Amino acid sequence: MMHLYNQIKQMTLASFFLFSFLFPAKEPKNIPSSIYDFTITSLEGKEIHFSAFKGKKILIVNTASKCGFTPQYKELEMLYEQYKEQLVIVGFPANNFLFQEPKGNTEIAEFCQRNYGVSFPMSEKVSVKGKDIAPIYYWLTHKKYNGLENSKVKWNFQKYLLDENGKLIAIFNSKTSPLSEDIIKAINQ
Repeated sequence: MMHLYNQIKQMTLASFFLFSFLFPAKEPKNIPSSIYDFTITSLEGKEIHFSAFKGKKILIVNTASKCGFTPQYKELEMLYEQYKEQLVIVGFPANNFLFQEPKGNTEIAEFCQRNYGVSFPMSEKVSVKGKDIAPIYYWLTHKKYNGLENSKVKWNFQKYLLDENGKLIAIFNSKTSPLSEDIIKAINQ
């Protein structure tokens, strides 16, 4: 019986990945031209206006609580505390990669606070790829909007860095520590 369950589970995952490949995300309606025109909902249900971040660099990170990179929350918090005068970090919990963020918004907020003392803004749970991609992630991954390059979110804790004028300036993969020399250098430029 367990063997049959595992076969069905593998077929379901394979179908999901094939469906995502064959039917890429459609462009959401009314994508703003500027990052500053986005308003998102926080884990606590409050509005986060990106216009409030003008004049600061913005690091946007898709997060998950059951990922090998989850300990990066600690480094993100350290980075935020050290550079919060010139940088804002916004976390976007997402369940797009092997179901590594199964929790709801309340549980995610409690997990982040309890385990990592997260004080930087966190969005409500969103999708960062596929048919239901969040508009802000569509903006981040399409050169037409971000002005830098087309990209795909490849895994949890991929990082997008925007300059003080809201222009995308760098993309860092999941393996790049938030405290890496590359990220610190980009923040201080």
